[in-house]
Amino acid sequence: MVLELLSSPRRTGFQYNRGRTFIHLYLLTERMIQLQALLKESLIRTKHVENAAAIGINEREVCASTSGFYVPPENAINLIYAFYKNLLQVRKEGLYFRQKHYECVRADEHSIYLKNAEGGLIVVKTNALILIATYRVGMYPSVCVEAVEKLADYLREKGS
Repeated sequence: MVLELLSSPRRTGFQYNRGRTFIHLYLLTERMIQLQALLKESLIRTKHVENAAAIGINEREVCASTSGFYVPPENAINLIYAFYKNLLQVRKEGLYFRQKHYECVRADEHSIYLKNAEGGLIVVKTNALILIATYRVGMYPSVCVEAVEKLADYLREKGS
């Protein structure tokens, strides 16, 4: 896709910006790869996180996720709005994520912890990202929470 965008004969108006467009796409790809590596190394390796993803707050879409973990676009937007508009509602009613209802265990301006009979969902906000992690029955929720919160602290320190 990147090569097609940069070398397409129909895109003659991008002669001047071609280099900057490539650099921008390259940086986005590098960021995605780094985030995927962070998700795997700091969360999945604990063996108490089943799946994880990072949503760009400004982009309103998933920018990285662990292998095989799909976050529907409407779920990504709902999680962003949960922090900015619906925190009280999430506390009272819980929320739906990937067609499953989760009840709220804790919710504040930085973190939302949710659970259901099959496991749980940890959602943490940084400056630029919403981190999502799931755990299933048999995994320790406290280990999942600690891992996600530590990753969020690291990303906040780095400005993300």
